[in-house]
Amino acid sequence: MSNESSLSVITTLCKRRGFIFHSSEIYGGMPGFFDYGPLGCEMKRNIKEDWWKTTVRNREDVEGLDATIIMHPDIWKASGHLDTFSDPMTMCKACKKLMRADQIWDIFADSDAGQSLQKVLDESNGEAGKIVAWCKGKAKGQTPNLPAVLNADVLTAAYEKLNADAASYADLKSLYTLFFNAKNSEQKISPCPHCGGELTEPRPFNLMFKTVVGPIDDEKNTAYLRPETAQAIFAQFLNVLATSRQSVPFGIAQIGKSFRNEVTPRNYTFRSREFEQMELEFFIRPDEAVELIYGKVTTLADNPDLTTPEDAWGWEVWHRYWVTQRKGWVASCGLPVDSFVESVHEGDDLAHYARACVDLEYRFPFGVQELEGIAARSDFDLSQHQKHSGKSMEVFDEPLKLACKKMDDAAKSAFMDKVVADWTACGKDEAVARAFVARLFEGRYIPHVIEPSAGVDRMMLALLCNAYDEQKLVDSKGKEDTRLVMHFQPRIAPIKVAVFPLVKNKPEIYNKAREVFEHLRRRYAAFWDQSGAIGRRYRRQDEIGTPWCVTVDFDTMEDGTMTVRDRDSMEQKRMTLDELKVMMDEALLV
Repeated sequence: MSNESSLSVITTLCKRRGFIFHSSEIYGGMPGFFDYGPLGCEMKRNIKEDWWKTTVRNREDVEGLDATIIMHPDIWKASGHLDTFSDPMTMCKACKKLMRADQIWDIFADSDAGQSLQKVLDESNGEAGKIVAWCKGKAKGQTPNLPAVLNADVLTAAYEKLNADAASYADLKSLYTLFFNAKNSEQKISPCPHCGGELTEPRPFNLMFKTVVGPIDDEKNTAYLRPETAQAIFAQFLNVLATSRQSVPFGIAQIGKSFRNEVTPRNYTFRSREFEQMELEFFIRPDEAVELIYGKVTTLADNPDLTTPEDAWGWEVWHRYWVTQRKGWVASCGLPVDSFVESVHEGDDLAHYARACVDLEYRFPFGVQELEGIAARSDFDLSQHQKHSGKSMEVFDEPLKLACKKMDDAAKSAFMDKVVADWTACGKDEAVARAFVARLFEGRYIPHVIEPSAGVDRMMLALLCNAYDEQKLVDSKGKEDTRLVMHFQPRIAPIKVAVFPLVKNKPEIYNKAREVFEHLRRRYAAFWDQSGAIGRRYRRQDEIGTPWCVTVDFDTMEDGTMTVRDRDSMEQKRMTLDELKVMMDEALLV
């Protein structure tokens, strides 16, 4: 994406060319809901198909699942979603708008008021008078409920503090907070990003959509639209294990719709209320089981080769392996490696049940945000479902049982003592540790899991942002022109090839072009265009990211070759139909 581009440019293109529309637009739209148009649904399907091919079909250790959106509500009790799946919500006492408390400053920075104040801040060079003048001018229309706008005493206090120490208020957040709290040095309340009014104390707001199953609207019939696809995988773990002839380590993958009642959906399709996820739950042996079977646990300190999984890998190597795999797939879809970064969760950012989590973050026009997360979730999910359902989620591991049979009592006692010491050092219960090891000796355990979780909509938005390019061109006569082109990776592009007759009033050329088009469309997503100058037809395809354009002309009737134009280089070559198909197949299989 060129430096001059912004999210508004992308949204305009998506509407104009049929990638994405606002849902229910003719009725004023539904915030946080989007429809994918002709090109958008093709591109979205390509992303999902490529993920499925890479994650499931091309691997022998992953199975697929397609579960229902509505499941038994006890699943969400077991997973913790009913009790803890919430965002802090606050409301402005003046304008009554609801918003997420942790997004206040992002909302303000994106608003007209925030951008206006930032401009003043940048141009003021610390002069208090110029900054305060904003409250007397533009702020009256943009943040009319800001105390510094409503109260002359607050404005005077802000002026005095800016004069005394302008450096302390040199960023947008501190300056806007000053205009709210200038009269009270103890008060640190954040003002409403929409109007400058006072916000209520944040309260948790559960993000799950409620629904009713059955004809009676009763609390007993309450169910929920799933907020994630992962829990269905855990709930069906034993069925997939029993029917797939797999054994740990192996994975279960799913692509599907999820729903979250976001308080403030924003940034186009990045944070919406209905979205699609691509999730893999990869089940692995606990490290203790690996040690019993192989006599060692391979860790990252051993500098393992992450190309091909090995039996003795511990959880941290499996986690790093899947981080590497996911980075490879994201890059193969067309996002340059330097456009996304790894963000490691640490401390309070790490979920209480997780051993590690890495987010792949992309530099969107609105900032660096999460594209995909890869978490090591220990045995938390299966253990929770075992506890709440009363159904055992343990697996029987024959190699583990055989390895333990070969151990004498002294070796077992030493192993037990070692695990108990390790667990209690981490604050875990000794009795739980002993029970865990006793089950290991019987060849049984609850698998641990590595979870790569990606958003289809976020991935598509990242690819749209990355592909967008405005090129300044100069023709042979010195005339300047701008070419808008979407540089999609061919596998992801919604249309693979466009076919044109050079002229439409010559039956032999027109019919031959139709013959080529009908042949290609049986194999690829193809587009037919017969109207307008060839140059204009090329530009239309550039704007939707079509990798190749094929023109059937007079020479085609003589030697069977056609003009094939490459989108990125704009180079044109003569090719036969067979040569074209070979070239396309090679590019699409990358």
